[in-house]
Amino acid sequence: MKKWNLVIDCALCHDCNNCFLADKDEFVGNDFFPYSGAQPWTGHRWLNIHRKERGRYPIVQVCYLPEPCMHCDDPPCMKKAPEGAVFKRGDGLVIIDPVKAKGHPELVDFCPYGAIWWNEEAQVAQKCTGCAHLIDEGWTETRCSQVCPTGAIKLHMASDIEMAGIAASEGLEPYKPELGTRPRVLYKNLYKWHKIFVAASVGYKDVDECAEGALLSVSRKGVKEGEAAANNYGEVLLDKLEPGVEYEVTIAAAGYKPYVTVVRPDESLNIGLVLLEKA
Repeated sequence: MKKWNLVIDCALCHDCNNCFLADKDEFVGNDFFPYSGAQPWTGHRWLNIHRKERGRYPIVQVCYLPEPCMHCDDPPCMKKAPEGAVFKRGDGLVIIDPVKAKGHPELVDFCPYGAIWWNEEAQVAQKCTGCAHLIDEGWTETRCSQVCPTGAIKLHMASDIEMAGIAASEGLEPYKPELGTRPRVLYKNLYKWHKIFVAASVGYKDVDECAEGALLSVSRKGVKEGEAAANNYGEVLLDKLEPGVEYEVTIAAAGYKPYVTVVRPDESLNIGLVLLEKA
């Protein structure tokens, strides 16, 4: 059968918060039984957006990670909840029953992603429903995917086999796979969140010009991990590196002495200005 799957592209999210606002517009003040009671006016972020800075001035990137409920195929919240308080639909959506879950604040702690929120006034745990009520009406989008201006959030109603093909072709991966929850929310370009880059600004010392085309290469234990060329501003960046690993960084250009340094960065690293000297 066709199942609910959400794909989020970290490279396309600009933190505009349209998804967050659409979620508020849909759920604040509105009951959608048996899937959810009204979301409170403040305090809840059923689609939370995390932020991370990468690098150091002047080479800085910011990565955004939108995080709704993961609608896991092996949901810890459902395993630990009182019987019937959390249930899973045939299309994969995990739902907190707004009646049976009343008076159980411990549900908040059962989600390893922190995606469950406590409604103090209603005395019930709440979270993203995957817009289950709209899916039942035949919608092919969630409110968050409908309003995303960059296409960073996309809903796929697909069989598990179809979705496996999409995941393989687009390089999709789960967030925090070590949790073993088998989430139905998958990410593209997630490396921007959990991997790092090494960057530098490169110039020629003798002519005081940007070293466009100079090559930055990174090696680990003598094996080259990757290579990138400086742009016309002399800036060069090599991404998708592992944090906490020792790398040898070489910056080279024809007719100039190579610059070599060893680094072990825990976060994305901007080496700074490197001036190559004539060979």
